[in-house]
Amino acid sequence: MNRRTWTAASAGMLALALGVLGATLPVPMVALGPGPTYDTLSEIEGDPVVTVEGQPSYPTSGQLNMTTVSVTDRLTMFSALGFWAASDSQVVPREPIFPSDMSLDEIQEQNTAQFSSSEANAEAAALAELQIPATVVVSALVPDTPAAAVLQPGDELLAVAQQPMDSVSEVSELLTTTRPGDAVTVRFRRGAEVREQDITLVARPDGAQGMLGVILGAVLRDGDIRISLGGVGGPSAGLMFSLAVVDKLTPGELTGGRFIAGTGAIDASGTVTPINGIPFKMARAHDEGATVFLVPDANCAEAVETNPGLQLIRVTALHDAVLALEALNAGQPVPSC
Repeated sequence: MNRRTWTAASAGMLALALGVLGATLPVPMVALGPGPTYDTLSEIEGDPVVTVEGQPSYPTSGQLNMTTVSVTDRLTMFSALGFWAASDSQVVPREPIFPSDMSLDEIQEQNTAQFSSSEANAEAAALAELQIPATVVVSALVPDTPAAAVLQPGDELLAVAQQPMDSVSEVSELLTTTRPGDAVTVRFRRGAEVREQDITLVARPDGAQGMLGVILGAVLRDGDIRISLGGVGGPSAGLMFSLAVVDKLTPGELTGGRFIAGTGAIDASGTVTPINGIPFKMARAHDEGATVFLVPDANCAEAVETNPGLQLIRVTALHDAVLALEALNAGQPVPSC
């Protein structure tokens, strides 16, 4: 074999090796893109996404679609380059989405817990918006807090500091005057037994006020609300779930027959907070026929920059969203991004 032949053969072998490596070598990246949307007023595989029992309910029309982001893992060098070149995807580091100190099962459990908390908050916020009497319950515990040693998920919260509690927002309002380290008397029902015990408050994330150290939810006293949507994780569907409950429990059609999509995490008092991936969510909603998109206030700047042609409504709370949709149906101005 002469030198020229050897050089050509070596180059071919090197190209082959690089090709194999590029096609098989994993890279610590994931690709984000538009995920499926789900109509919260409709059914998935024959089961209603939102079911209300024991309360008067009313017909709905149009669509209220929650939106998602797809995550493609186990990228190779070549597939990462392909996603990087695509206009509808973004390649980002894997670590923030799949932390190396957590197993895949633990990550899935975390996503499922966030989704369950989103469902509980959505129900509580909707009941508070409609001023329907509710039973306040412990949905989950915050680990390593004094309350975690006293309360259990499923406990019914009867009173705090001798004040009866009929909504999660009432608990939040009562604790606005407290400080971390204060003790409050909590009366609760576990099964058939009513108990009362002092609980030391922990600091809220902002550090200024005290909080119980539990995640509270609210359930109908007479009836039941069920949200059924398997295979989806994360907290960002809360706003759309709440709107679906409100629509089903009030006369008239909240959508006005429109295809409305949106996103936003929600707490039990109805406050809407920002989420990630809004460009992908808007893109898929637009492709599927949505004309209006509900945007958490803090996401508005990003939404305006990447808007594919949707009417963007700015939302800070569930009450704002309800008022905005009512105004839209009446042909009145709505808060926009």
